Amino acid sequence: MLRRKKPDTSPTEQEFNFRTHAWQQFRKNKPALWSLRVMILLVVIALLAPVLANEKPLYMKYGGETFWPAFTSAKNYTVTDPKTGQTSSLELELADWKRMDMESVVWAPIVWSPGRTDEANMRYVGPGDPQRFIDAKGDTLFMPGRFKHFLGTNSLGEDVAAGLIHGARVSLTIGLLSMSIAALLGLLLGSLAGYFGNERLRTTRARLWLTVFGVFPAWFYAFSVRSFALRDALNESGSSFLVQLVLSLVLFAGVIMAFNYLGKWLGRGAFFGKIVNVPVDAYISRFIEILNSTPTLILILSVSALAKEPSIIYVLVIIGLTSWTGIARFTRAEFLKIRNMDYIKAAEAMGFKEGRIMLRHALINGMAPSLVSIAFGIASAIIAESSLSFLGIGIPPDIVTWGKMLSQGQAHYQSWWLVVFPGIAIFITVTVYNLIGDGLRDAFDPKLKR
Repeated sequence: MLRRKKPDTSPTEQEFNFRTHAWQQFRKNKPALWSLRVMILLVVIALLAPVLANEKPLYMKYGGETFWPAFTSAKNYTVTDPKTGQTSSLELELADWKRMDMESVVWAPIVWSPGRTDEANMRYVGPGDPQRFIDAKGDTLFMPGRFKHFLGTNSLGEDVAAGLIHGARVSLTIGLLSMSIAALLGLLLGSLAGYFGNERLRTTRARLWLTVFGVFPAWFYAFSVRSFALRDALNESGSSFLVQLVLSLVLFAGVIMAFNYLGKWLGRGAFFGKIVNVPVDAYISRFIEILNSTPTLILILSVSALAKEPSIIYVLVIIGLTSWTGIARFTRAEFLKIRNMDYIKAAEAMGFKEGRIMLRHALINGMAPSLVSIAFGIASAIIAESSLSFLGIGIPPDIVTWGKMLSQGQAHYQSWWLVVFPGIAIFITVTVYNLIGDGLRDAFDPKLKR
């Protein structure tokens, strides 16, 4: 009797999946795996900051009615006394929640909001110091356990724990959004430089010349003519500046494309229609070198000098616009290798357009090393934001950040809790992203393939 031979399912015969292999390699790196879990925890804390630290009750029953003050956008509640029938207005921002006689209430884990003053515990009350509480009758008592400042207060009586929780939101927002801008620019320019190089992009002489010439009128109409609009938006708000900046970038690209199309129409003669190489790699590489030679802090100081009011958007946009060079270099190096692969040659032979080949075939396989640079870049952006906050540059004064808390600790060096706790938070966050970057680098290293 003949037996059918079972198919060989040994790992060597299975189809190799790079993503599965990279995840398996990453899981072997225990520090990186634990750092990923800590990062997820930090993101959850940042997302749930209004629930974790809020002076308003999460739920309360008052005057026979049920309210959810921490989850509403209303400015006041209309409360009717069931005994007297009198109606009164309760202002959410001005209400003294902790002294109200509620029928039932559910508080947040930290019953203080960042930036709110506790007048009974001003002038640097430490975590172990006696804390005072003024009740509804005006009597001074010992602080009830549920209202206690567990990590102390600063000179204005602001709660340190609430500042740490909400500061995580600011730091992670700036780190993630600024590196999103940097990743978009770095992947785009790095892909163009690596894929086309100095010889692969060929066009007519008229099209090249007019495209390069179009940069100057594009800059004039997008930024010089609109300089007043940009400056007014800069003084108005961060979101207005972001909208005007996007409009200027769209206008800049549109003018260049118009000149490019004009060059296509004019490039029909013998002289102007001659095919020439476009050294894309050389142009982008020289621009990267120029940008790397410009100090980021000088740019931020310049923008801060133009803006009447500081904004977080200015900080994250500037960090993003000056942090893409490392990502572009990684992407460029990977594309220089990928563009000679067989599957790219096959796609070219099948007549696919270059944009499709870059996005659907080359970029997916070539962006893995750039993820390492993005992870390290987030850590660098958080350090940059903390440094600027420490110096009091770029961040509005009413926003509590870790760097600003460190600066308060420097002003009163006996208040160790204003230095230790924010310092630990910055250290943990930066270390976590650096270890994740190390794990990604090892996971994407083909030498570790087993």
